[in-house]
Amino acid sequence: MSLRTRELLNLLVVGVLTSIGFASVYIARQSQVSAESLSYAGFFIALYLVAHLAARFAVPYADPYLLPIASLLTAVGLTEIYRLNPDDAFRQGRWVAIGVALFVATLLALRRDYRRLENYRYLFGLGAIALLTLPALPVIGRTVNGARLWIGYGAFQFQPGELAKLALIVFLAGYLREKREVLAQGRIKDYGPLLLIWGGAMLVLVQTNDLGSALLYYGLFLGMVYVATARFVLVAAGLVLFVAGAAAVYQVVPRVQDRVSIWLDPWSKVHGDAYQPVQSLYSIGNGGFGGTGFGKGTFTGTGGDPLIPDLKTDFIYSAIAQELGLIGASALVLVYMLFVFRGFRTALLAGDGFSKLLAAGLTFAFALQTFIILGGILRIIPLTGITLPFVSYGGSSVIANFALLAGLMLVSNRANALRGRR
Repeated sequence: MSLRTRELLNLLVVGVLTSIGFASVYIARQSQVSAESLSYAGFFIALYLVAHLAARFAVPYADPYLLPIASLLTAVGLTEIYRLNPDDAFRQGRWVAIGVALFVATLLALRRDYRRLENYRYLFGLGAIALLTLPALPVIGRTVNGARLWIGYGAFQFQPGELAKLALIVFLAGYLREKREVLAQGRIKDYGPLLLIWGGAMLVLVQTNDLGSALLYYGLFLGMVYVATARFVLVAAGLVLFVAGAAAVYQVVPRVQDRVSIWLDPWSKVHGDAYQPVQSLYSIGNGGFGGTGFGKGTFTGTGGDPLIPDLKTDFIYSAIAQELGLIGASALVLVYMLFVFRGFRTALLAGDGFSKLLAAGLTFAFALQTFIILGGILRIIPLTGITLPFVSYGGSSVIANFALLAGLMLVSNRANALRGRR
């Protein structure tokens, strides 16, 4: 069985599960199955068949599990969003369609040799800073939940930091591939351009008050430096600097103080800033082991007001944990772990330094983002406003993750093709 045929069979299984999920939600609401609920599933299956055909043409040797895993995560998110609000599910479906279009365009544009991106590494680094600066500009900048990380015009809003993350990964992969040997020797002068680009990115993130993404970017930076140099002392030094910087930021930024105090003792502010995290914990606890079932969770009060205002974005995992229980919530985490495993496997199989660092960076960014949001919801770390990849409502995250998926499949295709020729 070929790799793409295996991918197609996995996608068909995901399509069946998606149809069952949408039907379950509709039955819970209307006690019957309608053409409307199944049309969402049909639309979803058609989108991923298009993605599969593009993969079959552009990356025939790519990992056969990455696309089905992404489709399964998207299906879970779209089904839960449909259960919460069908109108939001329609809008999310449009973003998924745009994401699939970007996925296809990326595969077709870079199918001959994605490694030429390395030639433009400094442009990608400067582009990342430019994208992060956009929300700080007047007129187009938007502040949401205390963080200025959106740009918008009228009803349209977009988070450029999601694309900046990918641009920074390309820069780091190119620069670290070129300088990995001298960086391993510890010469300070060779860290200049790297620290300049990175320092600029971190400064912009702090100024826009987007500390969740700052944590993501800093962890990504340390992870890629370790992969390139294999020197743990650099990671240890970076962690010391992070602790010192976090302590300094804690003293001067009230938002950080609130997040830490809520993390340490949410029950003391249950009627204030800790209302959402506490309700999220109640939602998870209400699911028990088996869950209430799709469409049967309790997310509104007696007056119809939402118990968790940002449920479809920051806290969608809480809704999934209530309706699918500990078993379903744990299974979702295992799916994320499987995606991370396939991504790091791709990095190990890659034959050149740039490809290894690119695949490792993309995978580590995906893994760290997942940990940050799940860790915040489960009170492992302070809560931040990062989305759950492929699952949370939001166009910016969906589009960026489809571009990330395309990058991993491009690297995997080349690595597997070279192995087949040997």
